[in-house]
Amino acid sequence: MIQYFNPSVDLKEKDFGTPARVSEKQVTLSIDGFEVTVPEGTSVLRAAAEANIQIPKLCASDNLEAFGSCRLCAVEIEGRRGLPASCTTPVAEGMVVHSQNDKLARLRRNVMELYISDHPLDCLTCAANGDCELQDMAGAVGLREVRYGFDGENHLGAEKDTSNPYFTFDPGKCIVCSRCVRACEEVQGTFALTIDGRGFDSKVSPGQNEAFMDSECVSCGACVQACPTATLMESSVIERGQPEHSVVTTCAYCGVGCAFKAEMKGSEVVRMTPYKNGQANHGHSCVKGRFAFGYATHRDRITRPMIRESIDRPWREVSWEEAIGFAADRLRQIQQQYGRESIGGITSSRCTNEETYLVQKLVRAVFGNNNVDTCARVCHSPTGYGLKTTLGESAGTQPFDSVLKSDVIVVIGANPTDGHPVFGSQMKRRLREGAKLIVVDPRRIDLVKSPHVQASHHLKLRPGTNVAFINAMAHVVVTEGLEDKAFIAERCEQPAYEQWRAFVSEERHSPEHTESVTGIPAAELRAAARLYARAGDAAIYYGLGVTEHSQGSTMVMGIANLAMATGNIGRDGVGVNPLRGQNNVQGSCDMGSFPHELPGYRHVSDDATRALFEAAWGVQLDSEPGLRIPNMFDAAIEGTFKALYCQGEDIAQSDPNTQHVEAALSSLECLIVQDIFLNETAKFAHVFLPGASFLEKNGTFTNAERRISPVRKVMPPLGGKEDWEATVALARALGYEMDYRHPSEIMDEIARLTPTFKGVSYRRLDELGSIQWPCNDETPAGTPIMHADEFVRGKGHFVVTEYVATEEKVNRRFPLLLTTGRILSQYNVGAQTRRTANVAWHQEDVLELHPVDAEDRGIHDGDWVGIQSRVGQTVLRARITERVQPGVVYTTFHHPASGANVITTDNSDWATNCPEYKVTAVQVSKVNQPSDWQRRHSSFTEQQLGLLRQRKAAVGGE
Repeated sequence: MIQYFNPSVDLKEKDFGTPARVSEKQVTLSIDGFEVTVPEGTSVLRAAAEANIQIPKLCASDNLEAFGSCRLCAVEIEGRRGLPASCTTPVAEGMVVHSQNDKLARLRRNVMELYISDHPLDCLTCAANGDCELQDMAGAVGLREVRYGFDGENHLGAEKDTSNPYFTFDPGKCIVCSRCVRACEEVQGTFALTIDGRGFDSKVSPGQNEAFMDSECVSCGACVQACPTATLMESSVIERGQPEHSVVTTCAYCGVGCAFKAEMKGSEVVRMTPYKNGQANHGHSCVKGRFAFGYATHRDRITRPMIRESIDRPWREVSWEEAIGFAADRLRQIQQQYGRESIGGITSSRCTNEETYLVQKLVRAVFGNNNVDTCARVCHSPTGYGLKTTLGESAGTQPFDSVLKSDVIVVIGANPTDGHPVFGSQMKRRLREGAKLIVVDPRRIDLVKSPHVQASHHLKLRPGTNVAFINAMAHVVVTEGLEDKAFIAERCEQPAYEQWRAFVSEERHSPEHTESVTGIPAAELRAAARLYARAGDAAIYYGLGVTEHSQGSTMVMGIANLAMATGNIGRDGVGVNPLRGQNNVQGSCDMGSFPHELPGYRHVSDDATRALFEAAWGVQLDSEPGLRIPNMFDAAIEGTFKALYCQGEDIAQSDPNTQHVEAALSSLECLIVQDIFLNETAKFAHVFLPGASFLEKNGTFTNAERRISPVRKVMPPLGGKEDWEATVALARALGYEMDYRHPSEIMDEIARLTPTFKGVSYRRLDELGSIQWPCNDETPAGTPIMHADEFVRGKGHFVVTEYVATEEKVNRRFPLLLTTGRILSQYNVGAQTRRTANVAWHQEDVLELHPVDAEDRGIHDGDWVGIQSRVGQTVLRARITERVQPGVVYTTFHHPASGANVITTDNSDWATNCPEYKVTAVQVSKVNQPSDWQRRHSSFTEQQLGLLRQRKAAVGGE
């Protein structure tokens, strides 16, 4: 049995003092008699640290540029006057440095004495005791007395700020090193902190002397991590004390895939700190990954299997064996009565690759059909189709770090600072360095204008007109001779290119002709197209604002066309980059979760591929694609689809046209839900299998950049089983043996059967930290950049992208267009984040509408408003804002009672059935009571929670 070999790491990671430098020129110097060779531009402080020579420091950290304020790192350099700060002094050839002598020792003790003279001496009761750099440095410099005392003016009585639910700010312990301020600026890019005042009056100030919760702070934790004292300290550490060991794992929120150290006391998580060596996040984090882990042990967790005969009956807690047996019997009976195709499964983009692989294997090998799908159906299925068609592979082309080489960045239908905040910070860093930004979005996202970042162009297109926009961009490129002709001739199919070129050259695609459709001024669109095409390296990043349309697949192909036409493929700083929404949505697709594809994106109709899996699994596989999620719903209502195994997805809240989904779920004779909470879908279930959070399992996630990262168990699963073990048990109960002892063995099987994963193993992940597929004999360390020398399909394929207007059009009855999105503090359907203190930032979903539309309807900020579409109505609170343009309204979908998807329709992408969440014609009016659906939902929820409580009462009385 192969497990992760090195799950634990030191609680304190080595800090080299200043960032690493990259240079072809090497410089050799002497430090304390030792010869050290480092790249040109390296600081003396870092050079010493790389030689394991420790120079005291307080204001320096290797994720921040040198500041030189604390003076502890002073050194003596032969031939130079004074005692310069080693953090701000670059190395020089032949330099001779002394880091220790009597003069330096006296200076450092005097500096420390001044710090301590205005610092409380409560080390034994301080929350940072044992993890305090000030304490460490006092010991390192040999401080034995403080001569100045506390009699004079000091800051010891400064009031604490406890407004943030996750950390405390105690200015009485602040040494004004500025590390928190610099972290907020350089790492996060929010600029929420500043040093207010001068000299003795200097102090760290959130905003304009505001409380943290009232400032622009986004609670990413960078300031807390940077603080060398207890000034900024996690509340969890204050309450529980210092952790005693840590395990590196991968965050289970968005598609960035940040590496974290779970810092533990036994099996209790004390805090999550971003791992410096994390190759996706480089030691940074957001409020969700850093702080919102409490859901894993929330009181709402259901930790025992439950069954019931019908959804109007109380739940009955049973053993795992009885629950699995009950589920297996139901599935067998249904297939016997209704046929082999009457059951299916949905895999989870929140579960691991290994768990997802087993669910699709269960459906294909045990259920005997291909009725398996995943949440990518409702988010990035058009990405898979569009990129496979044009470039040859169903994934993005670049690593996240590639953005640091971009000259122009185009963001289409994405909101990185909210949806992918750690990558958003990295993007903002590049923009502050001088890269140009084009934002294509009907709404003004924060990237359009924020501190030290401003888009060159914000193209406020009308929802539903993406394809008309991308064709107009291409029109400018080809008619103004801005193509990369050499790239096209060498790398792309010429007949397809010529056909596409003739198509987009037509005058009907010019910005002047499309302006009336897209709403984008022709001159601005032309300027944006020229900026993109003339850039040395230009990258496109897109999100659900591209894919969740009736022409989502067409738009993805249009983006790929534009990138190929300008030669922006196959090197650093360029590419076509989908920002995947969930932690493992890329992995769930890779693992064969679509009804037409086996793992590795190979069609079920391919005889050779099917034979490979048949030999490995010992069964004959169906050659016909199975039902997609929308097909399952329709078939359930029609009476031909009767049972569903749903692992880790809340389709009742996340899928469109909620009332249609609820009707489908109510029609099932057996719904098996495997999750950690009684979510909206589980309220319709007959079998509930307790799921395991990411902290309770081993496995891997694959992020938006194709990076496979280890997930390591830090606590026992509260429900008794990891998710893969429950799937194995169900397969065995149905008569099919799945013989795995550990997830590493599942990955070994994946690697044997999937060419892009051939070189992936847990041992290799331990060695490399993470791997970007393809990983095989040709690329044993993985492939950061796709299509570098040639496209996966050979030659790039241009596709004609005809604009077809959505059927969801405004009219007199429904004159506004609703579009939806996410917010920083919440994640997806909110099942996790709503059970954390993140609700302090987003207690309810609201409807954003423009002041003009609000005035026309007599709506004021904070009013309750009804939103009516052709399929349903819900009620939300109004927020009047100019973020949205007139004629467009916007909301989020993180709270189930909001009913955002009650009003979204079943319109979908022509190729993949991805729902058109981003375009719904609605009317908005002032109301004073909830909608009919909200009242029914409230009553149904109360009923289901009552049935759950009856289960608890029954067990308690036994």
